[in-house]
Amino acid sequence: MMNQPAFMLSRNGSFRAENLGANAISMIKNLCFTLFVVGVLVFTIIAATYQPEDPLFHPSSKMTTFLTSNSNATFKSDIGVVKTGEDFVASNQTAFETFINITDVDNAVQATTTPEETKAVSETGECRADEPVNCRDPDVFHLLMRFTIERFQDIHFYRFGKPVAGNNASSCHMAWRFRPKEGKAAAFYKDYRSFALVRAENCTLTVSGIGDYHSGGNARKRRGRGRGRGKNREKDNEVFEKVPAKVDENPVALPDVGETVDDSLPTVESEGSFGHGKYLIYSGGGDRCKSMNQYLWSFMCMLGEAQYLNRTLVMDLSICLSKMYTSSGQDEEGKDFRFYFDFEHLMDSAPVLDQTQFWSDWGKWQKKDGLSLHLVEDFKVAATKLANVKDTVIMRKFGAVEPDNYWYRVCEGEAESVIERPWHMIWKSRRLLDIASAISARMNWDFDAVHVERGEKAANKEQWPNLERDTSPEALLSALNYKIEDGRNLYVATNEKDTSFFDPLKDKYSTHFLDEYSDLWNTESDWYAEMTKLNNGNPVEFDGYMRISVDTEVFLRGKKQIETFNDLTKDCKDGINTCTASAS
Repeated sequence: MMNQPAFMLSRNGSFRAENLGANAISMIKNLCFTLFVVGVLVFTIIAATYQPEDPLFHPSSKMTTFLTSNSNATFKSDIGVVKTGEDFVASNQTAFETFINITDVDNAVQATTTPEETKAVSETGECRADEPVNCRDPDVFHLLMRFTIERFQDIHFYRFGKPVAGNNASSCHMAWRFRPKEGKAAAFYKDYRSFALVRAENCTLTVSGIGDYHSGGNARKRRGRGRGRGKNREKDNEVFEKVPAKVDENPVALPDVGETVDDSLPTVESEGSFGHGKYLIYSGGGDRCKSMNQYLWSFMCMLGEAQYLNRTLVMDLSICLSKMYTSSGQDEEGKDFRFYFDFEHLMDSAPVLDQTQFWSDWGKWQKKDGLSLHLVEDFKVAATKLANVKDTVIMRKFGAVEPDNYWYRVCEGEAESVIERPWHMIWKSRRLLDIASAISARMNWDFDAVHVERGEKAANKEQWPNLERDTSPEALLSALNYKIEDGRNLYVATNEKDTSFFDPLKDKYSTHFLDEYSDLWNTESDWYAEMTKLNNGNPVEFDGYMRISVDTEVFLRGKKQIETFNDLTKDCKDGINTCTASAS
């Protein structure tokens, strides 16, 4: 028995050679079925418990295009500054007015000085060296314009406000509208400065000094408050009218950075009778405390639907700032939409109301006027099916299950072909842009910029194997050697917390970092005072998103922009093997 073949040991013959094939097939079938059942169970558990942190879960084609399109800067899309309306305007399409140069000023002087005026001056010949400067004198106006154009040769001037009296008898304040000659940022800027003048014994006036950015506060234009400002603003009649503006047939609306911001809340009364209006409101949802990219993508869906339905958007101005932007490392409620975006421009572009005030007025008039509310609890109900709703309010109510409670889901599917996101209505906060302008002005708008992204990416060698080496001071000096001339002002936009890391660059360049300009947002700054007033007397932190926003905007104002993933390293922006899948 011990020497018999193994397949003969079985009494029932199940292991006979002729049965092995059938047994193997049966075992394989059972194993495959078991694996299938286990796979279904695992998938079911994942699907039930997984909650994506951003809108890249089943994104629409439009969102993919938006987040992966070529960006001016290389800041990571999920924590970087979000693109807004002005970012989609090419910088070479924005200068639709003729700028002013020295020749224009000289021609204006010849046109305004008559023989009678010259004779009168020469005959009287009476003057005193200590006589107060008449800032309204046309000769003073021309003197200040010439001095300004010659002093700031890296910007184009489009308008000059006529000078006004300064802080003393020998000082004048004057404002102007301008754009830098180079850089990618699309905007017009306003500066107003203090000029010190000196009168010689023969009464000749010369400019002896000029103040810093926004030092000429008396020339700052003050606008009235109230809804409809964008359509009925007082025109600037204090302009250099000797150069007529050449306006394009379809001028591009751009923010005026440096002007007074009026983002006070609109009132229902100014919009007409409450009961005669039609409103759209979104309630709840999972977009809170997500990245600013997701918030804005969802917000623009809501705004687009309101435009499609021809309804006033009732919006919640309160924002939860994601922990990715906070110094505490925790999500922070109580932030204001106006901290980050230009609410004044939004009000001038679309009918919007604050949610808190709306519900207060709703409580007053709902029963009296018989106002009705149409509730929609499924995001799949398309806007086309709501176009004929007659109720005063359409409320979309979102549940607690993500991602089906994201606002942007309303604009997917059938709605994607009819709802257009009105990007031109959303601009960045002009208060933040003004800080970026002030930083640029301190470098006389004559600087180059480099973006150096390090942090967690540089530490992750699996995804970014070369980044740490390629952004070292030695590598930076080598890469910049052929791109930026020695001695230039170099603004370094970076997430590297210890800026002393870049000290070796100081041997070749005059380096500048965001934190050098903290006086622009500290407790003594105009920004801090304005934000505290906006926030009902409570101080506002210059948070991580604001820092990223200003850092990016200064970068875009540089004459040359050297980017991390385009210029400094061959690593992919989103990790290894992603260069062909996203903008790098």
